[in-house]
Amino acid sequence: MSNEPEYDEITDTYTTGHEWDGVKELDTPMPRWWLWTLYATIIWAVGYWIAMPAWPLVSDYTKGVLGYSQRDVVAAQLNEAKEARKIYAERLLSADLETIENNQDLLEFSMASGKAVFGDNCAGCHGSGASGAKGYPNLNDDDWLWGGSLDEIHETITVGIRGVHEDTRLSDMPAFLTDEFLDEGQIKDVAAYVTALSDKSVTAPAGSLEIYQENCAACHGEDATGNKEFGAPNLADSIWLFGDDQQSLISTISYSRKGVMPSWAGRLDPATIKALAVYIHTLGGGE
Repeated sequence: MSNEPEYDEITDTYTTGHEWDGVKELDTPMPRWWLWTLYATIIWAVGYWIAMPAWPLVSDYTKGVLGYSQRDVVAAQLNEAKEARKIYAERLLSADLETIENNQDLLEFSMASGKAVFGDNCAGCHGSGASGAKGYPNLNDDDWLWGGSLDEIHETITVGIRGVHEDTRLSDMPAFLTDEFLDEGQIKDVAAYVTALSDKSVTAPAGSLEIYQENCAACHGEDATGNKEFGAPNLADSIWLFGDDQQSLISTISYSRKGVMPSWAGRLDPATIKALAVYIHTLGGGE
């Protein structure tokens, strides 16, 4: 509905002449400051369109009279970071691992760099906290197949395990059932024997010691504490890579395990491998 404007004595304001269901609209203009603010933002927007990159085109975009580019800014920042990192990378290359771990500046750089590299390349198997999973070693404890010293960790990262590197770590545990070295009964007995080494509630079956000595001691040792030269794990503790239940142990003895870790030489530069080795060594495990 529409009526002629009239004067409203209560509000001391004229109406617009509009009325809906008996409700009349007052002709109350917007505050002057609000209008000036609106006009200022319009002028600012037009100026921004002219000065800065703003409008998309068919295959390009308007560059703006100032020629500003966020891409160029980011590229410059990345170059600065790369140059700063290069200085530390050169220092890492010229220092031995012990020196790196005992030098506060190099240690801090290695920890920051190594953590990022670990997250990108290692966490997929070992976990973001390096606590591992079934079939993937926990890097926070002291149980290391190939040794947990700085040099040994660095070597393992470099050459990998059953990788493509010519010096890759290799171990070859027989599949005792598949290769017909032991029958199922003997395998169950030796599985119970190694369980009894760390679980005193388990009694080793008669004759299981002899089976162990004849078939396993050459790699794992007479006392079953392992041999890092062969990558043979310690069987006398309670840390098991593929599970500590009898079925898992029987499966390991019967069919063997042949996990693979990539050789990182050629994938990561030498300075990065050093930083990664130092980071892993400082997680709390190793030697």
